[in-house]
Amino acid sequence: MKTKRKGLFQKSLDSIETIGNKLPHPVTLFALLALAVLILSAIVSSFDISVEHPGQEGEMVEVKNLLSVEGIQYIFDSMVDNFIGFAPLGVVLVTMLGIGLAERTGLISAVLRAFVLSVPKFLITAGLVFAGIMSSVASDAGYVVLPPLGAVIFAAIGRHPLAGIAAAFAGVSGGFSANLLLSATDAMLGEMTIAAAAIIDPAYAEGMNVAMNYYFIIVSVFLLTLVGTFVTEKIVEPRLGEYKGEFREELSGLTSMEKKGLIWSTVSIVLASVAVAMLIVPENGILRAADGGIVQSPFMSSLVPIITILFFIPGLVYGIVTKDIKNDKDVASHLSETMAAMGMFIVLAFTAGQFVAYFTESNMGMVIGVYGAEALQSLSLTGIPLIIGFVIVTGIINLFIGSASAKWAMMATVFVPIMMQLGYSPEFTQMAYRVADSSTNIITPLMTYFAIIITFAQKYDKKMGIGTMISVMFPYSIFFMIFWTLMLIVWMLLGLDLGPGSPVFYKP
Repeated sequence: MKTKRKGLFQKSLDSIETIGNKLPHPVTLFALLALAVLILSAIVSSFDISVEHPGQEGEMVEVKNLLSVEGIQYIFDSMVDNFIGFAPLGVVLVTMLGIGLAERTGLISAVLRAFVLSVPKFLITAGLVFAGIMSSVASDAGYVVLPPLGAVIFAAIGRHPLAGIAAAFAGVSGGFSANLLLSATDAMLGEMTIAAAAIIDPAYAEGMNVAMNYYFIIVSVFLLTLVGTFVTEKIVEPRLGEYKGEFREELSGLTSMEKKGLIWSTVSIVLASVAVAMLIVPENGILRAADGGIVQSPFMSSLVPIITILFFIPGLVYGIVTKDIKNDKDVASHLSETMAAMGMFIVLAFTAGQFVAYFTESNMGMVIGVYGAEALQSLSLTGIPLIIGFVIVTGIINLFIGSASAKWAMMATVFVPIMMQLGYSPEFTQMAYRVADSSTNIITPLMTYFAIIITFAQKYDKKMGIGTMISVMFPYSIFFMIFWTLMLIVWMLLGLDLGPGSPVFYKP
């Protein structure tokens, strides 16, 4: 019996899977990177390499040897502080207290189902993609809820269920960096970007905020919804053909208890939003700046606790109404389960925190930033070619490292300083990273939930495997990256702010 020969595309996918699987776990990877920084700092410092500080004329900066007596003392003295001080640690954990309660009481699932089930049939694809994009406010809940729901909906109306899974997965994963609301992702990546910007210009970093990409991600929601709908209906679904499987599912609506919970949780979030607005809207609002401004004010620096509160309150109300929460012990249990699920992130934060701290303390970030900027300038790689090149490089890296936070923790300390030297703001560099990262999430088998999506799909096609799933999702990845990058370039050419007080270009 002859073995079916694999095409170039399938061979490429196999290579990606093989190489990616050989990479160490992100926790181990950061430990190795931290060790590499220590060794390189000793080697590079022996050559007396120095650069002029880009933010302070005349001040020279040289690489510190972290394996010297003082360096080794620093390693031991700072280990705990490096962990506690890892920028995203507290931000993510606090945010997840609110989002986690809303997720575990069932509020997030009910909202997603209610939205999708209320959309007219001719808008069902767009509604599914849109719901997927919006689900990122609930961290990873969308991966578990929407793809199987999309399959059920498509099967119930006579469409191919795999197209429903694909549309939902494209929205959830491909649109992870687009939303009408701020999420834990904005806070997590933003804190790392601010820390990286401080390498070059601490004063500029102090004025940054985690909502630095907010305007851009709002517009991105509508762009990706349109693109995702087009790809589903014009490319993916026709390629899948008519569904001839045995599963013909019926949609089940919300129970009366769930509807009641949604009503009261909606009332609660409206009241909570009004209460927050009273701290901001009045000219003498408590969360306004001393001069009455909002861009650089206690409000902008308080976005994380505000997001937490606006998820916690409706989650609590929903749980009480649906009898999921009967007393304070149930609340504590849900919060404890949420934190338990964050265990891997906490371990990752320890090794990543050491790497970032060592990289900053050694001054290698600044030296690489200055020399990297000079190298790019010598290649005349600026403007549009630079942005396209950065997006492509990030997309390739994403195929082998699934964690967005892990990648950005490594890349921010290098690319943010380089791009600042070339005149591009840290906020713009972060958004370019998010465009590439989200666009390629849906085609890397190393993405955490990729295996789960295949499991969902195998219910309707038992032969579904990694290669087949990637071939289904590949058009989304290509179209998302092309149109999203074009939007980024147009935004850059127009010089529009990416978020509150977040310009495209960096001016020291």
